[in-house]
Amino acid sequence: MAAECLFCRIIAGEIPADIVHRDETVLAFRDINPQAPTHILVIPTRHIASAAGLTDADGPLVGHLFAVIADLARAEGVVASGFRVVTNTGPDAGQSVAHLHLHLLGGRSMAWPPG
Repeated sequence: MAAECLFCRIIAGEIPADIVHRDETVLAFRDINPQAPTHILVIPTRHIASAAGLTDADGPLVGHLFAVIADLARAEGVVASGFRVVTNTGPDAGQSVAHLHLHLLGGRSMAWPPG
């Protein structure tokens, strides 16, 4: 845990969040500034600063992150219409919290290209 990390503090229960999934390796909670009717952040419980910090050893974690996303998309009812999964890496990409997080977005039509 990184003491100054907002998401590590949510994992530790120091900051409240609308948690929709929790297990030993993944936490998912609703974004406080949603950009779509469904906007859930899915994060590893181990501090990893961004996707740039992933290694081959993190393959099982990445697979589990996406399995949780698929389960949440089904639970939110956005599978049939479609959903988007986004991760931002670094300031130019819009990463505002230095903890790997994937945005599950759904419930509305999305434009391409993003940003």
